[in-house]
Formats: sequence, C-alpha cells, structure tokens
Amino acid sequence: MEIPRLKEEGLTLPIWEGADPPLDGKVWVLDFVGFVNAFRKNHLSSRQLIIPEGEFFSRRIREAMAIHVSSSHWDCLRRAYPSTSSALINLYERLSRRLFSQAIRPDALVRIDLSDVLRLKDLLGVLPQPPAPWADVLDATNQRWASWAELDYKLLDWTWHLQPLEPLHILHKLFIDNPFVLLSGAFQHELGCLDTLANVKVKLGSPIYQDPIKLFVPYRQPLPNAECFTEHLLEQSRRLILGRQGLTVILLDDLRLLRQLTSELASEFGTRVVYESTAPDSNGVICCTSSWWLASHIHLPSPEQLILALLPISSLETPLTASRVEAFKQQGRDWFRDLLLPECLGLLPRLVLPVRKNQGRIAVLDGRLRSRAWGMKVFDALEPWTPLERLLPD
Repeated sequence: MEIPRLKEEGLTLPIWEGADPPLDGKVWVLDFVGFVNAFRKNHLSSRQLIIPEGEFFSRRIREAMAIHVSSSHWDCLRRAYPSTSSALINLYERLSRRLFSQAIRPDALVRIDLSDVLRLKDLLGVLPQPPAPWADVLDATNQRWASWAELDYKLLDWTWHLQPLEPLHILHKLFIDNPFVLLSGAFQHELGCLDTLANVKVKLGSPIYQDPIKLFVPYRQPLPNAECFTEHLLEQSRRLILGRQGLTVILLDDLRLLRQLTSELASEFGTRVVYESTAPDSNGVICCTSSWWLASHIHLPSPEQLILALLPISSLETPLTASRVEAFKQQGRDWFRDLLLPECLGLLPRLVLPVRKNQGRIAVLDGRLRSRAWGMKVFDALEPWTPLERLLPD
C-alpha cells in the first residue's frame, strides 16, 4: 500500500526492500519487524528515519518485539538438553496447573509474574546457546516486560506471550543519535524518554478534513460498570440503526460484550449485522473492535455512522495494560491521565476520520463522557463537531 502512495505523491528516488541495507542512496522501506531487526544489527546508524502514523509507532514496535513461546518450543528445549528434561517437564506442568486454575473464563488471558519463572530463568542462564526463542525469553524476563499466557481449553495447552512495556526506552539511543521525522497527529505523551531533544513541528501532507461532524451523546447515560449498561447499549444501538440506509460501524473493545451485542442485534436485524466482516450489506452493521476497524476500514466504504459503545480506553483486565499501569504506579505517576487517557485521545481522531470524510455522524454511548471531568478532553479530541441533541428521521 505505502509504495504506490509514495509514487503517486511524486517520489522518484529508487526504493529498496529487504532485510539488509542498500549499498547506495536508495530509500530503504521497512516494516516494523524489519525495523527492529535492523536496529538490533546496527544497520540504522547515521540514517534519517521517517516514521508515518507516529501515534501507532509505540504499539507496532511493541508487537514487532513480541516473543511467543508455544509447547513446541518447550519440546525443542528438552530435546536440545536431555539432562534438563525432567526439570523442564515439572516446571511446565506446575505453570500449567496454576494458569488454568487462575483463569476466570475460557477466553481469559492470565498474567505470568516474574516470580513464577525464576526457576526457568536460573535454568536458562546455565544452558549454552539455547534454541530460539529461549535466549530472547531470558533477556525479557524482567520488570520491563509484560508476560502472560493465552489458554487453549480444548487442548489444555497455552502460549506464553512477552512484550516490552515501553519499547521506546529500548530504542532510546537510536533517536538520540539519528535525525528523525515523526508524522503524527498526537504522539507527544509517548516521547517522555526523548524530552531532551529539540522539538520542531512542521505541517506536511494533504489538507486536513475540517468539516464538523454530527455528534450524538445522550445525557444521563449509565456508566459501563452499571448493571443496566448492556441493556442500554442494545436499546440505543437499535434506535441508531433503525432506518439507516448506509453502513453503520459499532466499536466495542470488550470482546464478551461485543459478541453478546452482535448476537442480540443479529436476532433482530438479521444478516445486516456482521462481526468483523469486510463484505457487509450496503445498509449493514459491522460490530468490531477498534484495532480491527483501524486495520480494515481501508477495505470498506465510508460508514454513514460510527457508534462508540465504549471509549477505546485499554482495560486493566489485559495483562499488558495491567503491567504498564503497575509500572506507572511504582514511579508515582498518574497512570490514567498520563497513560490510558492520552492513548485514547490519540486514537479517537483516527477512528472517526472515515466517518468525517463521509460527513456522517458519531454516537458515543459511554456514560463517562459526560459524568467525568476528563470527558471534555474527549470532546476536544473529536473537534470539529456539531451536537445532535435527538434522533430525527431522515
């Protein structure tokens, strides 16, 4: 996608794609996994960096640095070092029993504390050249990484996930030594480790869409933790969908609630309602998470309306978020206003842009928007908009 867009904008320089750097002055285009590998191999020194969509940079680098350990990796380690087979089996079985006993529902993600894997860390530390990815696991078992298990109840198996809490801290020296251009609408909260740098702001690119969007935020909505919130979502979503002839998108990052809402709406509106599908009817209703919408909206027509069932604030039930929040608490920082809220505010303009282009409308069904003092910052992030006080027939 990016290379044709660059050429359309007039880029005539030769473009190089590949894991190894070009030998001459070609523009080196990398995905995020390639970027991380190039950094580790010191291929990025003395280069100017251009980073598009900077508001997602930290998240995408974190995912590129992620480590995944499956049961096959445990078997590979046992085969490489047969003398440790018994200790590894006992450790794996002990971890499995604890993880499955702590899960509160079948699709739960269970956090793995550093204390749970100290024995494994000691064992890996004395093994010469453990097979991949165990050397990376050894480096990542510390307080700067989040660690959790994804459970498979059908196979009674689990996958171990590790991701860095703040990947920019790992890349800190790269940004100190290299000039870089960060193309972004909202990224300042991520740059705490780089605040010693000179900050030069330049406006580039195509015109920004400034047409006001219609914003519907009913008064006296229940909070997400209220017992009546699920019924509130269903009733309001039903009202918003009725009579619409264009595409509607419902964003909800609570997967359990999202599936329930999708099922109940489908029982009433039939095949119009789909779950994360890029082939909806012309008057279809797509129920999806915000991450799916960001990745897939380019393959869809611009929606007529976007319903934010919940503000896209990361849940503390997610092990990665819980670990990041815990790190902020240990530093004495305000984890909501310094971490979760800025990330939400940076995400909102991207979520609503396809609707703004289509001059559609946005509905927010989260009661916190009007009942919390920080709700005004959300209204500011959605500017420009005009209030839609009540729903009227077209």
